Amino acid sequence: MPSKSSPTSNEKSPARESWSVRRLFARRQQSKDIRVKLSNITRGTIVGNNVEVACDSANRRKGLLGRDHLSLGEGLWIIPCESIHTFGMQFPIDLIYLDREQRVKKIRSNVLPWRLSVCLSAHSVIELPGGTVSATGTMPGDLLLSSLENKRT
Repeated sequence: MPSKSSPTSNEKSPARESWSVRRLFARRQQSKDIRVKLSNITRGTIVGNNVEVACDSANRRKGLLGRDHLSLGEGLWIIPCESIHTFGMQFPIDLIYLDREQRVKKIRSNVLPWRLSVCLSAHSVIELPGGTVSATGTMPGDLLLSSLENKRT
């Protein structure tokens, strides 16, 4: 008797073909330094080519504290995360909040030090150098694609 699976059940969206959050969590046991390249496939732009993934509690708590800047292409992807603060930060950052499918839920540009930002419907947030969101044209609803970069030592 044939199965009743839908014809689209084997199709994968671009986000599902990318490095999923589950695979990133599995990789964290192998390495403390996971870096990905993030592309905005809706706009055809590179959001970051050297984005560190913070998926354990110590790295999520520390975030960007202790850094005096982020270079172009760098960033921090905090998984899971619905809110951030910039207390003690020394520079403004852009924020991209994502759902589980890596679709942009909310963006905030040039968030200054000593601020809070929240998106309760988000699963994760990407912290980027100020100006990245406008330079890449990233908007809510865009789909991001992540690909694993080589580990830095």
